[in-house]
Amino acid sequence: MIAHSGEYRKKNGQRGYVMMNNFIFENKTTVYFGKGGVKEYLGGLLANFGETVMLAYGGGSIKRNGVYDEIMGILNAQGKCVVEFSGIMSNPTYAKVQDGAKLARENHVDLILAVGGGSVSDCCKVISAQANLNEDIWEMQYTKHTLPTKFIPLGTIVTVFGTGSEMNNGPSSPTRKRKSRAPFGAHRRNSRS
Repeated sequence: MIAHSGEYRKKNGQRGYVMMNNFIFENKTTVYFGKGGVKEYLGGLLANFGETVMLAYGGGSIKRNGVYDEIMGILNAQGKCVVEFSGIMSNPTYAKVQDGAKLARENHVDLILAVGGGSVSDCCKVISAQANLNEDIWEMQYTKHTLPTKFIPLGTIVTVFGTGSEMNNGPSSPTRKRKSRAPFGAHRRNSRS
């Protein structure tokens, strides 16, 4: 990726000035893409994680379209104990995130498997961090200006494309005190010089 400097933007009639700091970007996301990918790869990947899997999803369309049965069959064949976390709505609430973190913590979840679109994926990203914390994740970020360092591993099975949430570790999730969405980890993006 090449980012254009402010001088380039001015010469080409673009507004604003962009200051770009040097950085190195590494995205460790592995994508298994194609028809039958879940059936072909999920079972083998599950061997890398412990016994308890939290299956997280939205309003239940995965039960109507057969995805749920396919995934449950694979999880059961691998001998996994499944804890279900359903009802993740579009733009999930802070309370929903906290409910998921509590469920993951209480059940000693070894892997979170998010099945759905961007809202399910983003919600589960925050759950994977909050479940390992003894403090509020938003207070940690926005008051103490620190980020969590331990996470429950997260896998995502995308059923609805749109946000690209499955391709990064940065969720956009609701804050506790405001009824707005805030990027998690944003203040750390340019912290290295």
